[in-house]
Amino acid sequence: MNSGLLLLTLIGNTNAQVCDDLKNDMKALELFLQDQEDHENHCPKLKWDQPDISVYKQELISQLPQKCKKQKKDNR
Repeated sequence: MNSGLLLLTLIGNTNAQVCDDLKNDMKALELFLQDQEDHENHCPKLKWDQPDISVYKQELISQLPQKCKKQKKDNR
């Protein structure tokens, strides 16, 4: 493999990883903001300390308490 092709391959792999990371960050932010809105709209009286965005980035799932998720589902 010539060095130019190797460099392009490495750059392509790096760009793909950056793109994947950006997609995950965007999904985490979407979940983070949706949880804030859902908590306010469906279970504002339920005490809940929203986790840091880093938790959302690791798990990519809603962090609302189960009780709030049930109330949200029942209200729809």
